[in-house]
Amino acid sequence: MSAQDRNLFIKGDLYFDGKNLASAPDAPQPQVQAFYTLLQEPQSMNSWHTSANTVTHTFQTEAGFTSAVKMAVERIKAEEMEKVVLSRNSREPLPENFSPVAAFRAMAAAYPRAFVSLVSVPGVGTWMGASPEILVSINEQQVFHTVALAGTQTAVENMADAIWRQKEIEEQAMVERYILSCFKKLRLREYTEVGPRTIVAGNLMHLRTDFKVNLREVHFPTLGTDMLELLHPTSAVCGLPKEPALAFILAHEGYNRSYYSGFLGPVNGTGGSHLYVNLRCMQLLRHDAILYAGAGVTEGSDPQKEWQETQHKMQTMGKILSDF
Repeated sequence: MSAQDRNLFIKGDLYFDGKNLASAPDAPQPQVQAFYTLLQEPQSMNSWHTSANTVTHTFQTEAGFTSAVKMAVERIKAEEMEKVVLSRNSREPLPENFSPVAAFRAMAAAYPRAFVSLVSVPGVGTWMGASPEILVSINEQQVFHTVALAGTQTAVENMADAIWRQKEIEEQAMVERYILSCFKKLRLREYTEVGPRTIVAGNLMHLRTDFKVNLREVHFPTLGTDMLELLHPTSAVCGLPKEPALAFILAHEGYNRSYYSGFLGPVNGTGGSHLYVNLRCMQLLRHDAILYAGAGVTEGSDPQKEWQETQHKMQTMGKILSDF
């Protein structure tokens, strides 16, 4: 891991309720008014931070990615692992009038059920995303929440019409079992489980199971921290078992994911702590954006379909770029 990929904790000087971003509030603080003025600026803002390190691209070609998927399927059939998540990246030119602030507002409007983020740090770079996946969350009512999210297909108009293949069902069940194994390690027996159910995330649908623990009823003050350490990287972004899947990724993926598939979100705020997996994201360079996407590979995977899955996932950020 490079210095660029270190964990960062950014102390918040101001807190804004995202529900009120549509219109500037009547706030006396000059910083607050300046922030909302910036959100309404129509012109391009080209002063975002960029990383000194650039990401290498091994899987820019369809042949390269599908070859890695074929190799992964062979390893899975040889029972070296059950699942591995292979990702790739793609460099796309930024529109001439691109503005991260305007793009952030567009993401918030386009993906109201996602965790929408814009993070720009000197010496580290600028990342944007609309993640559908909760990693660890504890709300103001002291309810712990995590999800098993896996399986992907193009969204249909009526979710009741969604038909899931055995491959996606098994992939999602693997993530469920891993979360349950983490609960078992912590000797946690009192939790609720709801799902799997179909959810929509942008132009895609996934299978999702929600797990919750009421910390006011279960005395487990370190549950959030303990589960974070056990879950990351989750089987939805790494694989199962974790160790051989991670070794395969490092040997065959061919590039540094940087902050893609890491986690981010507000912690210790008035609304609690909410960490999301950094998916459906892009990294901003000076004139280009690097888009990231991954696909879960199991014994039943078809390399061409996994390639198409990454194409569909990249459309989440690609749509934001194309709308400028």
